[in-house]
Amino acid sequence: MALIPAGVFRYGCDRREGHPSDGEGPSRPVMLEAFLIDKYAVSSARFARFVAATGYQTEAERLGWSFVFAGLLPDDFEETRGVAAAPWWRQVFGADWRHPEGPHSSIEGRETNPVTHVSHNDALAFCVWAGKRLPREAEWEKAARGGLEGARFPWGDEETPGGRHPCNVWQGTFPSHNACGDGFYGLAPVDSFEPNGYGLHNMAGNAWDWCADWFTPLRFGREGLARPAPDASAILDPRGPEDGELRVMRGGSYLCHPSYCWRYRNGARSSATPDSGAGHISFRCVVDV
Repeated sequence: MALIPAGVFRYGCDRREGHPSDGEGPSRPVMLEAFLIDKYAVSSARFARFVAATGYQTEAERLGWSFVFAGLLPDDFEETRGVAAAPWWRQVFGADWRHPEGPHSSIEGRETNPVTHVSHNDALAFCVWAGKRLPREAEWEKAARGGLEGARFPWGDEETPGGRHPCNVWQGTFPSHNACGDGFYGLAPVDSFEPNGYGLHNMAGNAWDWCADWFTPLRFGREGLARPAPDASAILDPRGPEDGELRVMRGGSYLCHPSYCWRYRNGARSSATPDSGAGHISFRCVVDV
């Protein structure tokens, strides 16, 4: 884990680059206490140790299916239900964290990839076992920024500095052609790419990270909890609503592309229902200090 120091940072985005309904801005000065956060997303190997110790079954396993990106399925894969607004997602029976693309697949040889097909509820169960918790959204964003105030990405403002690809996202035309300029078509291992200024890997792209907060586009409005810091110059430890229908996800995934989902920027946000699981959602954990 990496120590994220206490102090004030600029939370949110003023660039107006995202979807208005995501509530990326305006930014605000926010004060957080120090905390520890995983340098890597929870890998399949780590999740396997949790399951071996507890016998836990994920929601996808109990339900019997999960959503898989169609580009990872064999050409002769049977026709299954898709998502109307995102037809590249296919319902695959038998897909779960052990079988990321369905019964014909396994995590063998991919144990260092982030665990996927885990719901927010599954992530909470892991945290209880590990003696940790999910990061609050403000904590996640401070960690992702790596000490770079106002930067677009964890490494700076340029998406491909010097022509190199610092994260695993889609290059080319989504969803028909991935040029794989970053070296990966699907998921990458959790320690891929250079870490940010706090030593954290893959805070942009690869797999979404679940956060603790319920989602609201009014991060600093009446639906959130916004307390003034002792010196009144910043908001102290802002949190989402006390309840809701969607949980926050941050960081983007290997399927993100500027043409439809430029949500791998530091200030970008997304959300899903707590029971959702898919082949591009994972998590990392936090500990108070």
